[in-house]
Amino acid sequence: VRAGVIYSPPQNYPLYIRSIPTENELKFHYTVHTSLDVVDEKISAMGKALVDQRELYLGLLYPTEDYKVYGYVTNSRVKFVMVVDSSNTALRDNEIRSMFRKLHNSYTDIMCNPFYNPGDRIHSRAFDNMVNSMMMQVC
Repeated sequence: VRAGVIYSPPQNYPLYIRSIPTENELKFHYTVHTSLDVVDEKISAMGKALVDQRELYLGLLYPTEDYKVYGYVTNSRVKFVMVVDSSNTALRDNEIRSMFRKLHNSYTDIMCNPFYNPGDRIHSRAFDNMVNSMMMQVC
C-alpha cells in the first residue's frame, strides 16, 4: 500500500492521510482526491442497495500505469481510499477487502473513544501503528 486516506462525509474533508514514501506524498494526495468522483459515482449507482448491503467494499476504482486505487465506504458514508502498486500481483481482491475491514474496525474503535470529536483529524498512535504495519506488510 502506497497511500491511504479517510474522508468524512459530506464535504470530503480528509480525516487521516498516510503515504509511503513521503517524497511522493503530493502525487498520492492528487491521485486519491481524484478518486472521490469515482467513489461518489459508485455510491449513487448503488443507490438504496448500499444501505441494505453489508459489504461496503467498492472494489477497484481505477487503475493508472503505476498504481491501482481501491475504495470502501461505511454506512455513515465515510470513505476509505487506498493506493497500491500495479506491479504488486500478490494482492488479490480478498486481501484488499480484508485490509479495508481491518481499517474500518480500527476507525470504529477511534469513533468509540469518548475523547474523540467526530470530524476532527485522527491523531491516534494505535491507529498509526496499525496503518503502518498494514502498509509495511504489503510493500
